Order: sequence, then structure tokens, then C-alpha cells
Amino acid sequence: MSASGFSDLREKLKSMTPHRDNYKNRVTDKDNSYKNRKVKVTDGGSSNGNGRKRKHRDSSEDEVEPVESREQEARRVQSGIVQVEVFSKEDCDVIEGKINEVVANGDAGLYREHTVDRAPLRNKYFFGEGYTYGAQLEKRGPGQERLYPKGEVDDIPTWVHDLVITKLVASGVVPEGFVNSAVINDYQPGGCIVSHVDPLHIFARPIVSVSFFSDSALCFGCRFQFKPIRVSEPVLELPVRRGSVTVLSGYAADDITHCIRPQDIKERRAVIILRKTRPDAPRVDQSPSPNPSPPERHAPLKAKRSHRRADPDAAHRPRVLEMDKEENRHSSSSSRLHRRSNSSENYWRRSQDGDVSRKVKMRRH
Repeated sequence: MSASGFSDLREKLKSMTPHRDNYKNRVTDKDNSYKNRKVKVTDGGSSNGNGRKRKHRDSSEDEVEPVESREQEARRVQSGIVQVEVFSKEDCDVIEGKINEVVANGDAGLYREHTVDRAPLRNKYFFGEGYTYGAQLEKRGPGQERLYPKGEVDDIPTWVHDLVITKLVASGVVPEGFVNSAVINDYQPGGCIVSHVDPLHIFARPIVSVSFFSDSALCFGCRFQFKPIRVSEPVLELPVRRGSVTVLSGYAADDITHCIRPQDIKERRAVIILRKTRPDAPRVDQSPSPNPSPPERHAPLKAKRSHRRADPDAAHRPRVLEMDKEENRHSSSSSRLHRRSNSSENYWRRSQDGDVSRKVKMRRH
């Protein structure tokens, strides 16, 4: 043993720096208390397949509150929805034949200009009243929609009154004389309509829709993203069967958006939307004419419907939207313009250089 009383140099060094052990103990205790406060091991300390312990926050309020609010909103949406079965399979067969006639008339150009509105995998046919929306608006945003002037769209077909509206009145879904606007949306597999609220300043409530050709779903509270198209999880997904009638009012019609997602259209589907326009709904400005003439028929529209069999996987593939096509056209045209400008510049240089020897001389400099 040395004169200092230590037989081991490590003991001497430890006695010279006692604060280091105290510091380590404090840090270790602090880390352990922090981990115990933030992490709780569930299922008796078991691990998942990756060998990591499953964790969740100690406070259950942070986890439960969003779920409860989402469930509450779903209940509010559900409170504004009524679904009834009014049309039999035989009724659907007859009405679907009439819808095919509407499509054929539209392809032949037999309707007025604003009766038919075409989009990729979805066509709309306005009867009674039509209105501007989406890209047709001069100013974007809610409240900017306008009804077209009277006579700009075709009248509601007689068969819609006889086969659809009359049965809804008899079933007590709508009162007599309520409907003055009928829209037929015709979807192909993979078609959709983005999240929206039917304009409050245009249409009174309720909003009535009848589904045909196939089963689908109406979703509430989704957000759409594009390039490629993607849709967030809905607050509520409402199944809609062939022949079923869906009535929207209250929260479901006014306070949350609804949409049709591409993945929910696996087969051709059509829906007839029946509404009543408000008496004070604004209309597109139309300058008066001293010699008014009846609205002209629109030139025949080229049929966009393919006679090929629908691809069942089309609903699950990314769609090429018109905006994507437009962007591709701009990029290709700009690249052609760039090549043309380069070729023109090279031609100008060759004309200025004259012969090959001069070009070589310029390269030396």
C-alpha cells in the first residue's frame, strides 16, 4: 500500500472526482423518469413482430378526443340523411333505358348548348335549370355560381316526371311541384366528382338523388389531391344501391362536402339529382335583345363514349386528367419551340460564317 492509503490507482482517481459519479446518477435517474413518464408498454411488456415494444401516449385524452369528434361529426352527417327504397328492379330497367336515350341524344347533338357538360369519365345532362360551376366560373369560390338564363337548357323530359318524380311524390319524399331541376350524372368506371356542397344560394333543400345501373358509395368530408388523383379517408361512407333514393338536408347538405370517389365507381353508374331552385337565385347576366329569338341548338357533339368493354381495373389506376394533358401539351410545344430557335440560331451562324475555313478560324479565337 502506498503512503496515500490507496492500493489501486483507480480508487485514487475516483476519490479525486466524486462529482462525476453524482452527475452520472442524476442523468440516469432523470432519463429513466422521463422514459417512464412518456412511454407505457402494453400487453404485459410484449413486443411486436419487429422486436420493438409498442408504445402509446400516457394521456388518453389526446388519442380519444379526435376519434370522438370524428364520430360525432359522422353522427351529425347521418342525422341529415334519409334513404328509402322506391324503385323496383323492373322500374330501374325502364328508367335506365331512358337514360341511354338521353346519352344517345347528347351524342347526336340534339340538346341545347348548356344541357350537356362533358368531363373525363363523367357526363352531366341539365334539364329545367342549369348553372355555372367549377372552371366555368369567371370568379372562383363558393357563392359565385349562377343559373343560366331561362331557356338555355332543355326542359325536364316527360319520362322523368312520369317514371321518377311522380313516384317520389306518391311516396312522400317530395311535395307536388317541388322539383324544377333535374340533372343526370353518367359515370364510367373510375369516374368521380370532387368534394362540393350544392350551392346554398341556388338550391333549396332537400336534395334528392336516385341511383341506377350499379351500386356505389357517397362519401362525406373527403379531400382530393391530383397528379395522380388521391382522396383522403371520409368522415362517412354511405352505400348507395341501385334503385335507392337518398335525401340530403341539414348538416349533410349544408355543412360538409360530399363526393364520389374514383374507387367507388367500379361499373357504369348513373344518378338522377332532383332539386328546386330558389326564387331569388342569381342568374348569368344576359343583355336584352330587341328581337329575341329562341335558343339555337348546339352543333352535334362528337361522341366521347367508347364502345370497348370497360376495364375493371380502371378505377384503381391513376387518372390522366385534362389538366395533366394540358401541361404535357405546353411542355412539348415549348420544347419544340426551343429546338426551332436553336436551329434558327445555328442557321444564322452558318450564314454569317460563310465557308468552313472561317468557321475554323473563329474556333481558334
